[in-house]
Amino acid sequence: MKKSFIVTLAAAMSLSLIAGCGSNGTTDGAQGSTAPAKTETAKPGEKVKLSIWHNYTGEDLRAKTMREYMEKFKKDHPNVELDIQGIPPDGYRPRLKTVAAANEMPDLFVMWPGVMTKEFVGGDLIQPINELLDSKTEWKNNFMPGSFDDFSISGKTYAAPMALSPTSILYYNKEIFNKYNVQPPKTWDDMMKLVETFKKNNVTPIALGNKAAWVAQSSILSSLADRVTGTEWFLKAVDQNGAKFTDPEFVQSLTYLQQLGKAGAFQAGFNSIDNTQMEQMFAQGKAAMMIDGGWALPNLASNSSKEALANMAVTVLPSVPNGKGDPNTLSGVVGTGLGMSKKVTGAQKAAAYELIYALSGPEAQKAILESNQLVSYKVALDTTKVSSLFAEVYKMMGTVKMTPVYDGRLSSSSADVVNNGLQELLMGGKPEEIAKKVQDAQAKALGK
Repeated sequence: MKKSFIVTLAAAMSLSLIAGCGSNGTTDGAQGSTAPAKTETAKPGEKVKLSIWHNYTGEDLRAKTMREYMEKFKKDHPNVELDIQGIPPDGYRPRLKTVAAANEMPDLFVMWPGVMTKEFVGGDLIQPINELLDSKTEWKNNFMPGSFDDFSISGKTYAAPMALSPTSILYYNKEIFNKYNVQPPKTWDDMMKLVETFKKNNVTPIALGNKAAWVAQSSILSSLADRVTGTEWFLKAVDQNGAKFTDPEFVQSLTYLQQLGKAGAFQAGFNSIDNTQMEQMFAQGKAAMMIDGGWALPNLASNSSKEALANMAVTVLPSVPNGKGDPNTLSGVVGTGLGMSKKVTGAQKAAAYELIYALSGPEAQKAILESNQLVSYKVALDTTKVSSLFAEVYKMMGTVKMTPVYDGRLSSSSADVVNNGLQELLMGGKPEEIAKKVQDAQAKALGK
């Protein structure tokens, strides 16, 4: 995450946490020219077919909001035949990779910043949207500075973010903590003592749903490892320039995660339930803690009572002994945006631009925020429209820095190795062996 984004995020959020207030501030956070550009247009009444893939299939508030906006677009654009395919989150990335390998991309699709964007650009599969952004400068300039960085390559921007995704929030149940007279962990020793206390009283310390494998990596390791190694080491290891994943500090990161597993921090069968089931488990008071992303907030708001939400609180992961990283951080990325296939042209492209704006323009950004989903767009939060828990997370985001998520920086093949390796690690695998697999995969991906 670029420094400009980290600094401005804190300032922008601390200023805008005011119920019902508007925001007119603008900052140029996009790539490319700020001069208005002429976008492609469709002839009046011209029939257009457009396909879009998304992963908003759940019943959480954000998913419902995005589906409603797609349906609204269909009603407002009768000349556009919209082929909408919703794919459950855990299966979405593999499906997208499959069609990418066959060069059969849908016209528009939910896409991640960082590695995915780079790989799709490298494969000549997508096209930039600078023309759209430059035609709507007020919209473009109201994103937080740095928001487009991980969607941009060589001055060309390929998507506008529709969310902001911290991935490593430590959620905890205040009632359970009060019952056993314990506090949120500040240090690793605190965390291990909490696990011991809860286990002794037959309470699951930490809910985990790692069936899809990415959860332990994105929500736990990315932040925990940064505590140990520091961000600079990780970026060097990603580039294979001055650091390797076989270095002692990364092995130590894996060892800390394995300590949790060996101590019984997670419920039995954690590799067989998914992220949504994990969130349900925590919401129902069946675990004292959960380490999850900001994406949990719409789910929790949809499926929990006001009393249950008021009983939830959040903090960051604890510090580790002799850690090189800043402990007051959360791993995270700007959220997904809509990528556009290279094959989209003419009237179809004009319709695609309209749909991108409909789903990530100012009105949609406000609706997304009010669905209990963080955004990287400057819009004031009306706290009466969101859950108390979301308001707490929103406020916390103004006090912490963000660090990289592993699968946002590693090659896709290396990220798969990490994900599978963590499942193995938590079932008793050796940290050194898993570290070597990650190192070999990243070196191979970079041709080193």
